[in-house]
Amino acid sequence: MKKIPVNKYSQYGKFTKRQKMTETLRYYGIRDPRILAAFLAIPRHLFVPPDQEDRAYADTPLHIGFGQTISQPYVIAYMLEALDMKSHHHILEVGSGCGYVTALLSMLVKKVTGIELEKELVSRSRSILKELNIKNVEIVHGDGYRGYEPNAPYDGILVSAAPDEVPEKLFQQLKEGGSLVIPVGKYSQMLKKIQKKEGKKFETDLLDVRFVPLRKPSIY
Repeated sequence: MKKIPVNKYSQYGKFTKRQKMTETLRYYGIRDPRILAAFLAIPRHLFVPPDQEDRAYADTPLHIGFGQTISQPYVIAYMLEALDMKSHHHILEVGSGCGYVTALLSMLVKKVTGIELEKELVSRSRSILKELNIKNVEIVHGDGYRGYEPNAPYDGILVSAAPDEVPEKLFQQLKEGGSLVIPVGKYSQMLKKIQKKEGKKFETDLLDVRFVPLRKPSIY
């Protein structure tokens, strides 16, 4: 586990709320101590709009503008556990949004690349991550369906919005032995774990979920 660079945010009066959120995650079955420590360290309230700040540590998704949400903490933690990350890994997050999951990932692995379609969220997330002195991340603007080829291949890919089907480009950018954790479906969605073994897909259904759609760039 990396040294946490955000302890100064204990003074915001939110640390106790983060402790309670972490205990809720533990109650619901999250056991990885590194993941629990990351949730305790990262100040979620910095990543949400001011009118949502009072609910920042509730176990619920919150709107962040542009038709997007910051996902429910339990679902995020579940996805992080499913990735089976190691400290030396490089992870791609597709649909990085406000940067909260990116920040959590930064505590757990060597490098994180986040790709986000909405330019304002790219700018906002970069600013917050810089404020938190998180340096092992790169947030890029682009089409999540295409992944981010310049930094590929990745040890794992986490997708924070739902396509109708698994984008082939993402699977292609996985390292051999890597895992892709992704919600799939238009209305009824399933969180899936797709592992790459000898170049083939091995797919496991994990959890019924509800995510916003993974958007494509406008043609207009």
